Amino acid sequence: MGFTVPLLARQRHPVAVFAVITVFSLAEAVSGLLTNAHFLAQLIMLYNLARFAPPVHLAVAVAITVPQTIVTIMTFAQDTQMSRIDSPLAVTIDLVLCILAIAGLGLAGRVARSYIIALEDQAARLQVERDQRARLAEATERARISREMHDILGHTLAVVVGLADGAAGLAETNPKKSGETLRIIADSGRGALADLRRLLTAIREEGRHEAPFHPQPGTGDLGALLERTRAAGPDARLETAGDLTGLPAGLQLAVYRIVQEALTNTLKHAASDTAVRVAVIAEQDAVHVTVEDTGPPALERARSSEGGGQGLLGMRERAALYQGTVTAGPNSAGGWSVRAVLHSTPPVKAGLDAHQA
Repeated sequence: MGFTVPLLARQRHPVAVFAVITVFSLAEAVSGLLTNAHFLAQLIMLYNLARFAPPVHLAVAVAITVPQTIVTIMTFAQDTQMSRIDSPLAVTIDLVLCILAIAGLGLAGRVARSYIIALEDQAARLQVERDQRARLAEATERARISREMHDILGHTLAVVVGLADGAAGLAETNPKKSGETLRIIADSGRGALADLRRLLTAIREEGRHEAPFHPQPGTGDLGALLERTRAAGPDARLETAGDLTGLPAGLQLAVYRIVQEALTNTLKHAASDTAVRVAVIAEQDAVHVTVEDTGPPALERARSSEGGGQGLLGMRERAALYQGTVTAGPNSAGGWSVRAVLHSTPPVKAGLDAHQA
């Protein structure tokens, strides 16, 4: 009982149980008894010390158990008839080797257990990181979709409002021109709906094949963009330099959206004599975008109050994808200027590049 009952707590209290087993072993030896339970209990406790106790406790236990075993065997070999123990030296060596082997086996189990715990911790961390990346990807995708819809709807509605105002004024004086303006409004609306359908189709798995994909707008579509702006009232002209068609598709889309948003802002505040100049210059490692209009200056304060709006924020986010910057403010002509610089090779092609149709 003295050797078996304490073993029930060997994992929770290995040091205390080893001390109890050692005391019972010494008591057994003093009483003149020598049983297999004595050595078996000590071997079990050495294994558990190696598995669950600090290594220094195992070293102390081995330092106690080995001399105790040697003294016990040699004492019994001298005090009893030799027939009870055959070759006491060989038995002693075997027991010492067994003690060391058990201690080594326990250490191996300890290392394996630590490795398994480390793997479990790593798996848990990877799960958390995967969930965080998934949430981040979802937030990024939502922001991208919101930005795209803002650009599409904002510009189209600004054009439609400008054209509708013009058509209302021409309805009686020039019905033919009014009809042409209404057709431009319809074309603009259909174009916006097509853009929205393409965007929503791209993010709906169940509708992946319901509509054909078309290329996202790029620098080659700037002319058509300015045509719609001119149709809405302002005199718009485009100046380009460098190889714009050779730019990456994602960079072309960023340039297009920045110009589109700047023109949308112009249309919101345009007067009858407003003129706007768009300049896009492609250099070896950067693209410079400038959108300048002529006013009217009475709206400078109103525009300044909108400087922190979603439009400017969206332009800056697009420029940031290409290590670029966007600045906006009043110009010398009494109007508003938007200037952007985008670098040709972004550090991480994410967001827009990953969603090219």
